[in-house]
Amino acid sequence: MSAEESSQVLKEGELEKRSDNLLQFWKRKTCVLTSDSLNIYADTQKRSKGKELKLQSIKKVDCVERTGKFVYFTIVTTDNKEIDFRCPGEEKCWNAVITMALIEYQNKKAIQDFKTRQDGESASPGQQERRMARAP
Repeated sequence: MSAEESSQVLKEGELEKRSDNLLQFWKRKTCVLTSDSLNIYADTQKRSKGKELKLQSIKKVDCVERTGKFVYFTIVTTDNKEIDFRCPGEEKCWNAVITMALIEYQNKKAIQDFKTRQDGESASPGQQERRMARAP
């Protein structure tokens, strides 16, 4: 992926994240979803200090529940850590946008892996001859 493609902003706005401490308060965060990561900032003004959650480290978006006012969802990382979020129940909620970005990222990666594997096989002439020998 090119640098321009990876920095494309898909959604920007506020999202509430449940804190990891004992009381588990909901804290309002400013979030920016790009085609390769979810950036979470504590303050709208100070975007220098933030947490970047790469799409490659996200396993799935899970536990989507809609109540009257909010949509609650959980992001599960590849190391099975769960991060809880909620957003207002608007028409294009964060969980759907993050899920679609994750699917697109995984599809691009699968195609890239396939092409790499295919290029590796065509580079070794022994593989090509074995394949030809099996043909009727």
